[in-house]
Amino acid sequence: MAPPFPEWIKRGKDEHYVIKRLKDAEKTLTNSVIQEMQKMAQAWEGKDYDMAFEWTDDKMYCSELIWKLYNRTTGLRIGQLEQLKDFDLSSEIVRNKLTEQYRNHIPLNDTVISPAAIFNSKLLETVQM
Repeated sequence: MAPPFPEWIKRGKDEHYVIKRLKDAEKTLTNSVIQEMQKMAQAWEGKDYDMAFEWTDDKMYCSELIWKLYNRTTGLRIGQLEQLKDFDLSSEIVRNKLTEQYRNHIPLNDTVISPAAIFNSKLLETVQM
């Protein structure tokens, strides 16, 4: 279970956080869309966290869940999809983790969505800093 919001904030650097929301949300997030989102989210409830960051619905990671939920219910692409090879993978820690996870077959062409890509989406607006 996630910690209460004030405790979660304390985990961040200097307790800094940013809250964003969908621009023109009232136009896009109609009651029927929200109901569809809730139904989809309930169907995904209890899925294991995807430590391999694979682009499937078997398991999901945090930003993948958000991206797919919005895309499949509204058609919006909140954040630019990338491939694993688009990221800086040069850190020894990262390379070791990738090798541990994938051995010698790192799926560099796999689709991924990062939290930063969602955060930087032009479809979102900052409501609190």
